[in-house]
Amino acid sequence: MSNLHFWRTLGPGLLFSGAAVGVSHLVQSTRAGALFGLALAGIIILINILKYPAYRFGVDYGQSTRRSLLAGYRELGVWAPILFCIVILPVAPIILAAISATTAGLLGAITGIDLSVPVLVAIVIGSTSFLLIWGGYSWLDRVNRILMAFLIIATLSTTVLVLPNIEWGTLADVSWMSQPASLLFIIALAGFMPNPLDVSVPQSIWTVQAEKDVPDDDRATLSETRKGFLTGYVVTGILAICFCIMGAGIMHNSSIEPASDAVGFATQIIALYGETLGPIPALLAAISAFAVMLSTMFVAFDAYGKSFTSAYEEISGVRDPVRLRRAYVTIIMSIGISALSVLIFFLSDFGQFIDLATSLAFLSAPIIGVLNHLVVTRCAMPDAARPNRAIRIQSLIAIGVMSVMTAGYFVLNYR
Repeated sequence: MSNLHFWRTLGPGLLFSGAAVGVSHLVQSTRAGALFGLALAGIIILINILKYPAYRFGVDYGQSTRRSLLAGYRELGVWAPILFCIVILPVAPIILAAISATTAGLLGAITGIDLSVPVLVAIVIGSTSFLLIWGGYSWLDRVNRILMAFLIIATLSTTVLVLPNIEWGTLADVSWMSQPASLLFIIALAGFMPNPLDVSVPQSIWTVQAEKDVPDDDRATLSETRKGFLTGYVVTGILAICFCIMGAGIMHNSSIEPASDAVGFATQIIALYGETLGPIPALLAAISAFAVMLSTMFVAFDAYGKSFTSAYEEISGVRDPVRLRRAYVTIIMSIGISALSVLIFFLSDFGQFIDLATSLAFLSAPIIGVLNHLVVTRCAMPDAARPNRAIRIQSLIAIGVMSVMTAGYFVLNYR
């Protein structure tokens, strides 16, 4: 693999990582460590392994056909993109509201601005929507690698320094298995770990865009594209464990309960760096975390904007770039207003709201998993790009496990 190919194929993988570092890592992985020590570390690893095939299928389909997964859904029948919209459209504003609340919390914690969370959220959502609509995402995409690099270094350094404080005995703690509240938290943890499963759709779009203007004789191979994505995916998984260790080594070891408000929890996150690295590196890490959260917001808003625009294109048959661009702008503005409305009317406890958003994201996972599996096994694509038997089996196991967990969510909530 040439260096140029590697860096080009790494781009979509790093976008995936940038999106994942947001709610799933900064919030949920840290809370897992704070509440349970290292008891859920194995669960975090297992979730990442189980959900990998669905994301990889988006990469494979996008690279081999130069089309998004939604084009594959349309090939299955018009019912498939419609089903995608039915299961994703209601939860998208809630997911974006959760990401926005986390970003706003970091903004408030870093700057000390005495504004309510809805006002801070309005600022970050308005800025994100404006820059996306007017084409400002490209510059952020270019600096995302630098921001991620610094956050990775700061997080790894903090993780190493807190290792002596870890209660390693919590690794063998399985008391959570008999506690309904703990099981519900695990379902919430799985929802965004490492990302909502519907991110596989924009992942296929990013894969196509990474090679959009590249001559055919210089395009990355399927193997190179897979390696680029896998690199980003492994980094994502390692960071998830790091944040769990940080929460376990500092918050759980000191019996610190996660704050119930966005700014308070963000302040605790910054303190994780400050207690181990010192005030100056902690401030830099906090600024980097905020910048990466901004990147997460851009990626998430762009992802849903592109996904719903692509769904509109496939369902309606519209191919006019002007009309599609108008649809994209309308969708970005609509989901931004919807996300802000959700926060204004429903945000009271930050932790509970995040658990609601991530749980709802997980409930759609079995459906997305089935659709992606059908695309790579039934739709037209090169045979070399189809998954081998091992990953097909892994995909089916994941769909089964996610279906059982979804059923468990309803049983535990409505028993």
